[in-house]
Amino acid sequence: MATIHIDIPEPLRELAHGAARVTASGATVGAALADLATRHQALAQRVLTRGGDMRPHVNLFLNNADVRAAQGLATRVQDGDELMVVASVAGG
Repeated sequence: MATIHIDIPEPLRELAHGAARVTASGATVGAALADLATRHQALAQRVLTRGGDMRPHVNLFLNNADVRAAQGLATRVQDGDELMVVASVAGG
């Protein structure tokens, strides 16, 4: 099981008790996000749907690579990997 760092965007930091970066453990991106949910459930709910899929307006980058272009939530992680959460911003 790997321990990774998850970078939280400014608009979601209040859901992680103000933290800009948190750690989570798991063998895959999905498992790490499930681990994150045990401590920051509200944050995880903004990243994942109730069914456990990635929300369409949230992008996840593992070491600067879009996980959707890899294996999605099944993308394997290694110790020290960095997962960046990027929430889409819309407006006009």
